Amino acid sequence: MKTILRLLFSLMVPLFLSAVALPAEENKTRAGEFIVGPPTLISLGFEWRIDGDANRNAGVAVQYRKVGEDRWRDGLPLLRLQREQMINTYGAYDYVTPNMFAGSIMDLQEDTEYEVLLQMTDPDGVENTARRQFVVRTRAEPRPYAGGRVFHVYPPGFKGKKQEPSFTGLLAAFYTQANGADWFNAYPPRVKPGDTILVHAGLYREDRYRYANQLGLLFDGTYRFRQSGTAEKPIAIVAAGDGEAIFDGAGNHVLFDVMGADYLYFEGLTIRNTEVAFQAGHKGVAGAVGLSVKNCRLENIGRGIYTDWSGSKDFYIADNTFIGKSHPERLEGWIGRVWQGTPGYPTPVLSELAVKVYGSGHVIAYNYVANFHDGIDHATYGEPDGNPDPIRERMPVSIDIYNNDITNVDDNCIEADGVMHNIRVLRNRCFNQAHRSLSTQPVLGGPVYFIRNIVYHAPEGGSVKFTANSTGILVYHNTFTSEVLSMDQASNLHYRNNLILGQGAAQEVFSVDTATNYSSSDYNGFRPNPGAEVSFIWKSPDFGKAADFTGKRVERRFRTLAEYSAATGHDVHSVLLDYDIFENVPALTTEDPGRLHDARDLDFRLRAGSKAVDAGIILPNVNDGYHGRLPDLGAYERGAPVPHYGPRKSR
Repeated sequence: MKTILRLLFSLMVPLFLSAVALPAEENKTRAGEFIVGPPTLISLGFEWRIDGDANRNAGVAVQYRKVGEDRWRDGLPLLRLQREQMINTYGAYDYVTPNMFAGSIMDLQEDTEYEVLLQMTDPDGVENTARRQFVVRTRAEPRPYAGGRVFHVYPPGFKGKKQEPSFTGLLAAFYTQANGADWFNAYPPRVKPGDTILVHAGLYREDRYRYANQLGLLFDGTYRFRQSGTAEKPIAIVAAGDGEAIFDGAGNHVLFDVMGADYLYFEGLTIRNTEVAFQAGHKGVAGAVGLSVKNCRLENIGRGIYTDWSGSKDFYIADNTFIGKSHPERLEGWIGRVWQGTPGYPTPVLSELAVKVYGSGHVIAYNYVANFHDGIDHATYGEPDGNPDPIRERMPVSIDIYNNDITNVDDNCIEADGVMHNIRVLRNRCFNQAHRSLSTQPVLGGPVYFIRNIVYHAPEGGSVKFTANSTGILVYHNTFTSEVLSMDQASNLHYRNNLILGQGAAQEVFSVDTATNYSSSDYNGFRPNPGAEVSFIWKSPDFGKAADFTGKRVERRFRTLAEYSAATGHDVHSVLLDYDIFENVPALTTEDPGRLHDARDLDFRLRAGSKAVDAGIILPNVNDGYHGRLPDLGAYERGAPVPHYGPRKSR
């Protein structure tokens, strides 16, 4: 518990911020509504509304343990939100965060019960229930139901021996009759919850302009699914394992339309030559719940999996390969001074993104993504449904994006845009982003956790895009080999245990533009750009003022880390270092921004005795089990296994 209290103190208002005398009743905390967010496979999220605590000295300590264990483990304290404002950003937002705490417990075991203890404290007093103790279970990985019926699907022209019951084409198995012309819509579904369709090897492609084609894909070439499974009994469409099962859209717009069905499960398929592989939702129209896409290969596509329907929930997108149509051998930019004048500028959007979701409970993990405009996105939806009182079941909360391997994107690697609370972006590898890598445009309260991600080669704008008045961003243990530069004001923003190494894309290596003086940064490692006149910028309201959302901020510019720390109180425990801290990571330059760097050529492990070793601060549930005296800086702890990125071969 002492560790928790120390961390809480470290995230509070810096020491230079003067105390404000407020009436005792305004400073006292009154505990209100408590919410357990949708569990994912490895994470739990919580929200706790309050009144009062005007002086921001309340906190919520977190402990957890598996049911049946004796020892409690510490978690990160919940993040304090205090009516931060996102006002009319691009005309799409007019939102104020609640007065509340929010936060997550991460890296748990799937399908496991955990006992959680939350304790609210305030030196000024806490009214109502200050202690919450409860049991919650993480979600299990979706799998086909073992006890359902099995149907076999074969491609047109198949001449071998068939397993029965057998059908030519997927729609014929899904519906009672679907071969032929325009009749398939007339027939009811054949499949029921728990059934599995085994797709045998071959090419599933037809001339969609030919009337009465064998796959029932008249005119648009789209498979439309209008029967739902359940969480326990999904309807599974799975490769049979006798060779590659290829669905070729022949250049059509949408191949699989799943907006009318919940709990569909796809595994082991190859999907190619279509603009949209899985259309899973349209804002204000319809969408899907519980969609699973596993171990599939999606190539020569414009969009992989897409939904911006607010009712989308509990997608599981894992171990897939997404290959877009952007230039496969050169990075190309669409905006910015680095790219102006380069051949092909501005690059066209041939492939927009691999994954875009909205809603709650989604898991996007262990995917490989290459050659898109964006990698993995949350939809920039606008104000949440029902604002100023968002509809709970339509809120974008509790989403995990982890262990993905993303390269060669014309804009951003991962966009946590338009999200609300408990978004976890963990252990992703982002190589070769033409613009900025990790985006929040905006975050509506947070927290959004960016933890142990690697960014390499982001020549235009640097490693982060924190903009649109985002609030509630926690940046812990990342390795950024591109500058961290402000793009617009953010609030309630906190950096800890990161490596931030300049590549010369800008003069400064680290700049923060924040509307809140309780934003903070410390225990980081910096490599300023050689010869820079200004290396650090901190833009915030006048010191002594907790927050100012009117746009009145003071820009403070510093040549050295020592000058910056002395003037602001930030990064007083941070260190200066260089690329020689790594086993093998060459220093980046912007001389050839279009060059694609291969992650397999680099080794981000820390050298023994480097200035990044033992230079961090303990963050419970983030760096538990560290080696040495203290945690190391950056994404990798020396002596710990290197994370796996991209599809897991054994799955």
